[in-house]
Amino acid sequence: MEEFLTAKRFEELKGELEELKTTRRLEVAENLRNAKQLGDLSENSEYIEAREEQGRVEKRITELEETLKNASIIKGGNSSGFINVGSTVEVSRGGQAMKFAIVGTNEAKPEEGYISYQSPLGKELIGKKVGDSVKIIAPSGTSEYKILRVG
Repeated sequence: MEEFLTAKRFEELKGELEELKTTRRLEVAENLRNAKQLGDLSENSEYIEAREEQGRVEKRITELEETLKNASIIKGGNSSGFINVGSTVEVSRGGQAMKFAIVGTNEAKPEEGYISYQSPLGKELIGKKVGDSVKIIAPSGTSEYKILRVG
């Protein structure tokens, strides 16, 4: 599945992957080695814990490799006038203006103004232009957003 990432987030994930593959793997291997020396592995909680940590690290490495392999870097700005992943959008809801950046699911932080293109609002905004309105139906009711600016 294609992952949309900003260049900054792509680099952050590459750094995390490198850290896990080098430093963190060595730490886990050392913990396993030390735990094995404590005796009977079937009742050795340190060994069991080290194995579980090894599993978490390897799982995260696999996730990051898959994400980076399928990453599409989001280009900033938008000259087409239509909202797409990477667009910055200013909308109005109930007379209150809000600004969002449309990003991939890996970077969504709605409280900071970064919404996923797969979120209910993100899905509705994709392909729209200034002057269009979108309605979002939520458990708390229906909200209408009018698109004021696309960048």
